[in-house]
Amino acid sequence: MQSHNKELGQIGEDLAVDFLVKKGYEILDRNWHFHHLELDIVAKDGDMLVIVEVKTRATDEFGEPDLAVTPSKQKSIIKSADAYIIQHDMDVETRFDIVSIVLSGKEKRIEHIEDAFYPTL
Repeated sequence: MQSHNKELGQIGEDLAVDFLVKKGYEILDRNWHFHHLELDIVAKDGDMLVIVEVKTRATDEFGEPDLAVTPSKQKSIIKSADAYIIQHDMDVETRFDIVSIVLSGKEKRIEHIEDAFYPTL
């Protein structure tokens, strides 16, 4: 099951990258690690740095995939994004997006949620 989920996640990330590139995004990094934390996709949309969390599911039976981005997961993503920005010495506005993907049989549904969540002060 674990390897199937990892494979499904990789397929989802590849689809998300293709989707974002077609929308004009520049992909800066994929699977960027900070200690035990990870950013799925780091991209630029014009002058905006976009941190993209990708959630892929084989079914929406248990809800839309983006619902898996809990407040705790958001906190980890924000912490990693801060580290990325510091490490790359960037001074940019940052947005947090989610790409939610359902791959069920031959059906492929991709939803891009811009400004999905915000860093809390």
